[in-house]
Amino acid sequence: MDLKQLRYFVAVAEELHFGRAAERLCISQPALSFDIKKLEGQLDIQLLNRNNKSVSLTNAGQVLLGEARYLLLRADQARRLTQRSAEGFSGRLSVGFVNSILHRGLPQAVKAFERDHPDTEIVLMEMNSASQAQALQRGQIDIGFVHGGTFAAGIRSATLLAEPFLCCLPQNHPLAGQTRVDLKQLANDDFILFPREASPHYHDLIIARCVAAGFSPRIRHETRLWQTVVTMVAHEMGVALVPQTLALLGQPGVSYCEIEGRGAPSEILAIHLADQPSAAADSFLALFRSLLQAAGTGSWAGPGDTKSRIKP
Repeated sequence: MDLKQLRYFVAVAEELHFGRAAERLCISQPALSFDIKKLEGQLDIQLLNRNNKSVSLTNAGQVLLGEARYLLLRADQARRLTQRSAEGFSGRLSVGFVNSILHRGLPQAVKAFERDHPDTEIVLMEMNSASQAQALQRGQIDIGFVHGGTFAAGIRSATLLAEPFLCCLPQNHPLAGQTRVDLKQLANDDFILFPREASPHYHDLIIARCVAAGFSPRIRHETRLWQTVVTMVAHEMGVALVPQTLALLGQPGVSYCEIEGRGAPSEILAIHLADQPSAAADSFLALFRSLLQAAGTGSWAGPGDTKSRIKP
């Protein structure tokens, strides 16, 4: 029993007429009849009831029809996936991400990509930036979206988005509600921050920003997720500096203020292995960039270019 025989059988079973089935398959009716009889002989089962006026399925034929349709569908999927793999699309694209990018179009990019590439399944894996770099090297993800930082040799990065930091304050804080604050006004506040081992880049960036304002922040609490930082601020456990994206969360109990003066931005980078390019990952990244530009919520910045900004 082979796929050709199954296709022939399905055609006859659906048409219930050898002449129409042969026409549909673009073969002669005698050749079709021969192959169906051969299939029945191989299975040693009668699949069709035939007479001069009609064709009908036996119980065994009904069973085989369902199984044959499934097998033919799977065979077609295997063919298409193999062809896509030859083009660089493996059928599965594993994407690492930090939580904040969920609010900058990642879900929309995933849906658009899967619509355009139905044979490629995207699997999202949330993890911090350091874990994504390790996952890339282990082959666990194909591309990652991380916060800015320094990565090991062999990992290539490009800036996708850059945005300013905001002060995140409890709603009852004396400075809450102000449009802009001088960072040194927070010198006596307790800060909530990432531990350095969780995110050296952001830890050092925020410390440096405070030192530039004339004080060393008093770090009272540490956590590893931005959303947890904002939630702790809402519970009046301290203040924080957070990427502008976090203002989109709509977390009750907090107030966001711009920071006076210029400072290093918060960045989201795309990372991948330099010596193992993935056509699917490159295509997904290109689509993501185009969606950001079209939506007007962000703009592409090339490697080393941190001039682009996004609006809340």
